[in-house]
Amino acid sequence: MALFDVFDLAGSGMRAQSMRLNVTASNLANADNVATTPEEAYRARHPVFSSYMQPGGLTAANFGQGGSESTGVRVLGIVESAIDPVKRYEPAHPLADEEGYVYATNVNPIEEMVNMLSASRSYQSNVEVLNTTKELLLGTLRLGQ
Repeated sequence: MALFDVFDLAGSGMRAQSMRLNVTASNLANADNVATTPEEAYRARHPVFSSYMQPGGLTAANFGQGGSESTGVRVLGIVESAIDPVKRYEPAHPLADEEGYVYATNVNPIEEMVNMLSASRSYQSNVEVLNTTKELLLGTLRLGQ
């Protein structure tokens, strides 16, 4: 991995955490939604990440030859939570079914806030990696003066 590959690596981490922040914000925006049936109820969504590395892994022979897509994080997709929606008895609600029940989303706001804090801190860590790498490169250039 060349020093410039660190920018690609940190950038992929920032893209992944940005996706995580967007999904978490969507979950929080839908935390109070209700529906008439369990199938219509909003279900919490979560991104699935995967790390990747060039074939054969990082060795002394291929150090610095990885290119821009040698290592990083990729988003495999977004999955819905398998937890059932909350069934609440509210006969006066306009969306209540014939039996008087509404189905609330399975979003846990506390869990989503923890996800948001974690994603935000991971994003900040990747920004620090970029800044440190930039300073190291600039320091290297100053050595020749």
